[in-house]
Parts: sequence; structure tokens; C-alpha cells
Amino acid sequence: MPIAINPRDRAMKAPRRASRLALLGAAAALALGAAIGPAPLTPAYAEAPLSGSVTAAGPASFADIVERVKPAVVAIKVKAVEDSQGGAFEMPDMSPDDPMYRFFKRFGDQGQGRPQKRMTMSQGSGFIISADGYVVTNNHVVEHASEVEVALDDGRTLPAKVIGADKRTDLALLKINDGHTLPYVEWGTTAPRVGDWVIAVGNPFGLGGSVSAGIVSARGRDIGAGPYDDFLQIDAPVNRGNSGGPAFDSHGNVIGVNTAIYSPSGGSIGIGFAIPTEVARDVVAALKEKGSVSRGWIGVKIQNVTQEIADSLGLKSTKGALILGTLPDEREARTDDENFSEQGPELSGLGIEVVPATEVRGAGKEGLLVTDLDPSGAAAQKGVRRGDVIVEAGGQPVNSRRDLAAALDAARKDGRRSVLLRVKSADGAKFVAVPLKGAG
Repeated sequence: MPIAINPRDRAMKAPRRASRLALLGAAAALALGAAIGPAPLTPAYAEAPLSGSVTAAGPASFADIVERVKPAVVAIKVKAVEDSQGGAFEMPDMSPDDPMYRFFKRFGDQGQGRPQKRMTMSQGSGFIISADGYVVTNNHVVEHASEVEVALDDGRTLPAKVIGADKRTDLALLKINDGHTLPYVEWGTTAPRVGDWVIAVGNPFGLGGSVSAGIVSARGRDIGAGPYDDFLQIDAPVNRGNSGGPAFDSHGNVIGVNTAIYSPSGGSIGIGFAIPTEVARDVVAALKEKGSVSRGWIGVKIQNVTQEIADSLGLKSTKGALILGTLPDEREARTDDENFSEQGPELSGLGIEVVPATEVRGAGKEGLLVTDLDPSGAAAQKGVRRGDVIVEAGGQPVNSRRDLAAALDAARKDGRRSVLLRVKSADGAKFVAVPLKGAG
């Protein structure tokens, strides 16, 4: 219950508070005087105001930009029908002789585990990119949707059609039509720099038209969302419901599509991620033209170049990638312990024993099969395992222990600190740089 305060009581307390502060001030002065000796009292004056004004580092207000772009930002409302597994029936604790036992047993078993249809509703954000009503949002906002509606900034709600979606980049394109031209925003043409202003507009928690601002915190973030991760990291607060909404620069151009947040609690802690415009623009154009995205396929597997691999190849940097081979020619290496015809001597420096792959059923027609290895040896420390097949060493094919020994000697003569092995295993092919004993 609120407590009422009498104005007279408030007026009476003010002088008491002033007197108390004066007494505390006097006591402090006395204490300092006792510590440092008597000193003349100097009256305290208010500090003079700073002359001139401090120039703001950013814009004084985002109001003009928001007023211009906000009409093109929409809320996405989605209905979906999902299958939900019926909960397991729990039989009451009763004796089989109980008259109700047969009833519960019969009808409980009939309904147990039966799939049920469940209507779900969710919300997200989006933005109009053309006067004829194309709307960009996230794929995860409209995925599995049976009905999609778009709520405009002016309060109208229009049905929407999903033109296309791309799961790999989490983008989707919708189409609305009200018979008139619609307000829209444009993609940015200049990639933002870290430290640039960013404005997020969207529908967090169903609160349409919400605006927040911050900066671009980082670029090129890989958050494990898919094979094409290249996110902008922003600290403008975005929350659930902001997904699919735009991130604007200080000129009102779209620089990203808000997609995800990092949050232990589910709310914003200033770490949000947006699909950059340079990715979103091309994907959306493909969705508009074909309803899907077609990607090139060159049929090879590649591997990053580590410093050890660069050293083994005599490269000055780790730029580029290694081609492991064409995919149709890849074969899984398998071993059959009962068919090892020979356990050759351990190769000096690598800590492995090998036999030709042709001597072991299922190991393939090329390379050397690793039959045993020293767990503390150089090869084992770099990930080579029993059952792997060494196909190349130092860029040369190896089909015998003599081939492998010659490749090791050649690497040492060239002054290499490691030798590059091309290895096939059950997980596929890879390059492994194994240090050489005695290399300088």
C-alpha cells in the first residue's frame, strides 16, 4: 500500500538534514585539521563550466533515418501444423483384480503414443525490398509454415506467399500484394567497417517497430550455423522476434539481415549476428528468379594449409588450399587383420609399420597400409592411425617401403623439417605433415 507523506513533515525534515550535513562537514574538517595541522578555511566555489561544446562522435539522433526506413520493416506471423507424439499413458497402481483395471488397460493402451496434430504460432521480422511487395526474412522464421501473414507498419495485415527459401544461408523471400506501391528499402553497396554505426529495426517479442542502435563489433564470424557462415557481429540489442529484420547503416541502407544472438539467458547481451548484404543480396536475387539457389560443384575435396604443411612443401605462407582428390575416385580404406602377410620393419623416424595395400583385402590397389605404429611416434602424434593407407609422400606415389624410404631421404636432403603424407582413412582423404628426425 502506498505511504502518503505530509508536506509539513517533508519541510521539517529538510532543515534537520541540512544541520546534520553541516555537523558532518565540521567533524571532517576537524579530523583533517588534527591530522595535518591548522589550515586557513577556504570557501568552496562551484567549478566554472567548460567553455565551448564537445563534438559528438556519432549522429545527434537516428530519428530522421528511422522515420525514413521504418515503414518498410514488417512483422512476420506464421502458423504451422506439427506432429506431436502423444504422451505415454501411465497405468494407475491397482490390482489386476480391480474392476477398473481392464478399463484402464484397454483404453490407456489405445491412446498411447498416437501422433497428434498441433497448431503452432510464431513471429519474426522482415523488410520490403521492392515497391511491388517482395519481403526478405529468415528461412527459420517461415520454415514448415502453413500460413504466413505480414503486418505492415501502418497496422494493416496482408497474406504472404513464400517465393523461395535457402536453408544453407537461412534466407527466405516472400511476396505480398495490396494493389498499391509499398515503401521499401535498398541494399547497401559499401561493406561496413568494424566500428561503424548499425541500427536494428524489428519485432522483438511481438513489439513491432522496435529500434535499437549499436556498432559493428566484428566481421567474418563463423558461428557453426552452416557451410557459408560469414556473419557480421553487432552489439545493437536484438532479441527473439528480430530474426529476419534489417540492420541499417547510418545512411539507411541495409547492411545485414539479423539472424541469431549469443545469449545464455535467451535475451540480448550485446552479441548479435547478421547475414551481410553481400551474401543476402545474391541469394535473394536467385530466390526471386528461380525460387531456389543453385551452387557450383567442382567435385574435389580440399584441405587448409597449416604451417607444418607449408614447411613440408617449401611454401612461404599458408595461403591457398590443398586438393585431396576428385570425389568419385575416393575409396574407403578398410583392413582385415587376418590378411596381414608381412609386418615390415618400423620405418625410421615415423614410428610406423607398413605393407603394400594390394596385399590386404579391401585396402585398395595403391599405397601402403599402416599395420602398426608407435603411439609416441611422429606419425601417431599427427593423427595417423592403424588401418590408414599412405598414398603419397613428398608429392610422390608410394607403393612399397622402398618408395616411402626414398621420399623421406629426399625430404631430408632438401632440408625439409617434415614430410607431407597423403593419407586415406575411413573418414576420407587428408594431408598430414609428419616431422622428420634429424631435420634442421
